[in-house]
Amino acid sequence: MKYIVCEKPGEFLMKEKEMPIRKKGEALLKITKVGICGTDLHAYAGNQAFFTYPRILGHELAAEVVEIDENPQNIKAGEKVVIMPYLSCGKCVACRNGKTNCCTNIAVLGVHTDGGMQEQITLPHTVLLPANDLRDDEIAIVECLGIGAHAIRRSQIRKGENVVVVGCGPIGIGIMKFAQIEGANVIAIDMDQGRMDYVKNEIGIEHTVLGGAKAVEKVTEITNGDLATAVFDATGHKGALESGIDYMAHGGRYILVGLSKGDLTFAHPKIHAKETSILCSRNAALVDFEYVMEKMRSKQFPTDSFITHSVPYTEMISNFDSWLDPKNGVIKATVSFS
Repeated sequence: MKYIVCEKPGEFLMKEKEMPIRKKGEALLKITKVGICGTDLHAYAGNQAFFTYPRILGHELAAEVVEIDENPQNIKAGEKVVIMPYLSCGKCVACRNGKTNCCTNIAVLGVHTDGGMQEQITLPHTVLLPANDLRDDEIAIVECLGIGAHAIRRSQIRKGENVVVVGCGPIGIGIMKFAQIEGANVIAIDMDQGRMDYVKNEIGIEHTVLGGAKAVEKVTEITNGDLATAVFDATGHKGALESGIDYMAHGGRYILVGLSKGDLTFAHPKIHAKETSILCSRNAALVDFEYVMEKMRSKQFPTDSFITHSVPYTEMISNFDSWLDPKNGVIKATVSFS
């Protein structure tokens, strides 16, 4: 079967290998669609944390079951599934406390272990969720949106509070939409006017602010001097991560969703004066996937406009570089294997 591997930064290769053999407790899955996310872009660029080469990318996956044993989910061959790409140990302190998303031994598909950019894959049936009532396009972006859903749940957003989301990429868009669903007043910040236009027109975000010297002044004006009680960084950019605290109200929460590879520096008097709660939000849990799937079923997320670029896997390598260029207007790209 064919697969695509990132051999080293800046280099993909199409290769062939034997079909995988399913073990007991595993399902043999046919990959139908793969979403391309920031992790894949960073891995290709050589600046993704927790990453080694060569690696088969792909953790935003839509799949169809080829073979499976009897299982508690009652999933059968021929059915569509969402894949939770976080392989946790179930034994460590995090897992014992229900935080499998930050398992001490976690293996994320496409990051710590080979992912789904291949025709077939075997995985434990415990990471599958039945999804016959969703389209492949919807299934392929559940994990991406689950990151945002987890961040919102972790932040304990309350109806009516002012929320700033820095970064109008796919993760930021998910955060904005779910904050909006929970009744928050959302302010979006980005350096790309096209992405801000998208969240205004497709997500319904009333207030968008161009990042830069006057952004804090603008947020202050929008919030009548209060600033935001919850600020989310969805960029992973060092400068943005370090300055996001400036949008936060006294007594607020700062939620770091984007991941930077290096060190961050905060002025202690500034964060201490605001009695800042700094929260990191990593991956997602089963409940977050279920939440996203519920919103998909009730058509509360604009999947069709969110996926802006799609190609068959045979054309992925030739198109990937273009997805890195903001001028091409990529929100979410997907690769089809069916």
